[in-house]
Amino acid sequence: MSDACCGDDEPRAAAGSEEHEPERLWQVTELRAAAVSGVLLLAALTAGWVDAPESVGLALEALALLAGAYTFVPSTLKRLVKGKIGVGTLMTIAAVGAVILGEVGEAAMLAFLFSISEGLEEYSLARTRRGLRALLSLVPEQATVLRGGSEVVLAPARLRVGDVMLVRSGERVATDGIIRSGFSALDVSAITGESVPIEAGVNDEVYAGSINGTGVLEVQVTKTAEDNSLARIVRIVEAEQARKGASQRLADRIAKPLVPGIMIAAALIAGLGSLFGDPVTWIERALVVLVAASPCALAIAVPVTVIAAVGAASKLGVLVKGGAALEALGRIRGIALDKTGTLTRNQPVVIEVATANGASPDDVLAVAAALESRSEHPLARAILASVNDPRPATEVEAVTGAGLVGRVDGRTVRLGRPGWLEASGLTSEVERMQRAGATAVLVEDDGQVIGAIAVRDELRPEAAEVVARLRRSHYQVAMLTGDNQATAAALALQAGIDANAVYAELRPEDKADLIRRLGRERPMAMVGDGVNDAPALATADLGIAMGAMGTDVAIETADVALMGEDLRHLPQAFDHAVRARHIMLQNVWMSLAIIAILVPLALVGAIGLAAVVLVHEVAEIFVIANGVRAGRARPLGSRPGTISPTPEAAAPAGVST
Repeated sequence: MSDACCGDDEPRAAAGSEEHEPERLWQVTELRAAAVSGVLLLAALTAGWVDAPESVGLALEALALLAGAYTFVPSTLKRLVKGKIGVGTLMTIAAVGAVILGEVGEAAMLAFLFSISEGLEEYSLARTRRGLRALLSLVPEQATVLRGGSEVVLAPARLRVGDVMLVRSGERVATDGIIRSGFSALDVSAITGESVPIEAGVNDEVYAGSINGTGVLEVQVTKTAEDNSLARIVRIVEAEQARKGASQRLADRIAKPLVPGIMIAAALIAGLGSLFGDPVTWIERALVVLVAASPCALAIAVPVTVIAAVGAASKLGVLVKGGAALEALGRIRGIALDKTGTLTRNQPVVIEVATANGASPDDVLAVAAALESRSEHPLARAILASVNDPRPATEVEAVTGAGLVGRVDGRTVRLGRPGWLEASGLTSEVERMQRAGATAVLVEDDGQVIGAIAVRDELRPEAAEVVARLRRSHYQVAMLTGDNQATAAALALQAGIDANAVYAELRPEDKADLIRRLGRERPMAMVGDGVNDAPALATADLGIAMGAMGTDVAIETADVALMGEDLRHLPQAFDHAVRARHIMLQNVWMSLAIIAILVPLALVGAIGLAAVVLVHEVAEIFVIANGVRAGRARPLGSRPGTISPTPEAAAPAGVST
């Protein structure tokens, strides 16, 4: 553990270790050993005060040394066998050297203080890991299942795909499923961060840990307990914690050459000093320099911050996939927002029908619904919802990028975009619809255009607020869409996005190319739904998936996933990451400053071994405490303030084309 900076690269949170993690300080092995060491040191000091035989005091100091050294010497020796050195190596050499010089008390004090720091480090990491795994406690201990016409109560782990759970008012859902009967308002705040209960009815998905508001639901199980959304989130985050962010890699890059460099410098100090002065004095100073320059705090500076911040983000409904994603999230300066499903609700509705050639609005909608009844396009759902009993057309064929062709009562009918179908006398109506932010489709019956239908995917109510907040915080905001330029411009105007930052009529590969181009100017994040935006999400410096709860593609493609549908989680996620990044950098520079101050003092003999160790361990406690601050989650809406980006990254709003 003490050689983390220069030893193994595995994450500290090993899978399955939660069962053995300490929940109280006294449960930490290192702190128990430190307590024993401290008591023995106090006994040795007392023996000196009462003029006990010198051998008694020496024996007590030796026992104190053994108790403290137990926490780091065995692991250090194991790593040395593998050819790995680190902070524990320096402490071991310093302790052995002090014993050789007859300073057993100094060596015992070093071991005592270092074992305290090791224990506090382990406790802080275990505490932040428990914060993430607390998500799993949202699953109830029992679930009621309907089997053979009766209710059976069993543990969630025994649920099988296809089982039907009975979820009463106030109960938590045991695992992911689909509602087969009932209607309710579900509290999903602990999972997605949504502050308002979500209404759900038949055929709607529900997720493990959701709280049923009113009524009784029958939910068909779609995922087992070990594979449900909560379990998947924890697995992904713990696996991704192995990916180190730039700050963490910076700490590693500094620490790895620093440790052998310190050992060489200490050897030179001892050797050259012994040639020109008192060997005992210079060997002692070399040992003090060895400890003074050890990167104890640097080794733990970033990992504690990363684990605390990632765990806290999960409580906010933001899945951050490890240190690399957290670091990138804190450096982003440009944000590209997909229109459909991100800025809008992805629930298009018919807002207007314009007619021509004597047709009525019902005639136009009937023909359109007849064609769209065979389509899976989002616009089809809006049109079909406007017709009570649509009669499907026959011989329906899709014309890629244009529309649909079919037959109704022997007549040829067509539906499609302006340009493929001539608007004729509806040109001005179509232009007006598009200026209003709607998508216009033309309907043709037997060679005559009979109408135009305006379908609009309404802007999310919080979209303008979110864009304004991001712009105030000096993020450059752009909008990407496959829709036409007029519709895109109208929606962008409502959202508060600059006209020169609107990119329309883009295919998925076009979005990826655009993100690549914008990324040359500044670190870019792409925010999308994780499916048709997958190329852009993968291309961006950071991919952020919206509403990704239960969506495998979104979670796997993106670096960050907003589990809920509230767009306000986006600036909240940036705010959290920027703060965490500041804390990371504070810890790194604090650690380096301690080394820079202590080494000269140790070299001139102004500070002794015990004092150096004490300063180091106090500094490490400060670094750990500072890192844990990144785990303070601020729920959505807790404060209206703006994000505080890094000063060097601030720039005027608006993306240049």
